[in-house]
Amino acid sequence: MNTQSNAIPDSTLESQGIAPAVLSATRPMYWSVRRELWEYRSIYIAPLAGAALFLFGFLISTIHLPDKMRAALALNPVEQRKFIEQPYTFAALLIMATAFIVGVFYCLDALHGERRDRSILFWKSLPVSDLTTVLSKASIPLVVLPLVTFAITVVTQWIMLLLSTAVLLGSGVSVATLWTQLPLFQMSLMLLYHLVAIHALWYAPIYGWLLLVSGWARRAAFLWAALPLLTIGVVEKIAFNTSHFAAMLEYRMSGGAEGVAFPPGSMSMDPLTHLTPGQFLISPGLWIGLAVAAAFLAAAVRLRRHQGPI
Repeated sequence: MNTQSNAIPDSTLESQGIAPAVLSATRPMYWSVRRELWEYRSIYIAPLAGAALFLFGFLISTIHLPDKMRAALALNPVEQRKFIEQPYTFAALLIMATAFIVGVFYCLDALHGERRDRSILFWKSLPVSDLTTVLSKASIPLVVLPLVTFAITVVTQWIMLLLSTAVLLGSGVSVATLWTQLPLFQMSLMLLYHLVAIHALWYAPIYGWLLLVSGWARRAAFLWAALPLLTIGVVEKIAFNTSHFAAMLEYRMSGGAEGVAFPPGSMSMDPLTHLTPGQFLISPGLWIGLAVAAAFLAAAVRLRRHQGPI
């Protein structure tokens, strides 16, 4: 009897010790994000494919690299740096554009897809709240894709540098100019700032709107995402002969003036003087956009709570 009475409190204590780990608030979010990565492999496959495509073209272009470098030696240092940086900047732009497109189509399908294939019935049976589910989906374009883009871009640029070095050494051309005029560290800092400021924070209302439409539309989510915006612009133009709404959308899509202030005529990602975090953080456009994104996500949570399968 004593043995049994002692065993019961021990098992109770053990269950109490295990419960906090099982009910940890971060575990549902962690596994929800991992679920998105398992289901949507394009999140990392598409940027990798863009990087591989660019590297293939870059490898072919190295045939003429020795002649181009000899011609670049006759230029002044500013022109040399601009010439050397150009393919590395294009690589970053291509991968970032690919990631943005992936983010758009992911958001449009994130909530719509589970309603279309009726898997929402299964996911709602799990002890995961609608808030956690929507936030985990929003974290893909806002957190995961920028990190994936940064990692793939940095690796791609280093591969380009090593390929260029091997080709120049094989042809007897000095690589000193290439290594001294290519500030990869500064370019990586600029890239990281751009991804955090623009792709994560500035584009947040865009992704929030797409997630909201994904949770509401029964079909043709892309059409329902674009049609209201187009309608507002057309009605404003007809009624008031103004284009304020269209200008606002263009300003948001272009990244705004506060994000990265490139000098006129420059696409360089090198100079650290381009970084304007103070100006960006105090810009009204940033905080208005984040407030609108929060409202869209809150509406998406409410829609998922009440919307059933299609």
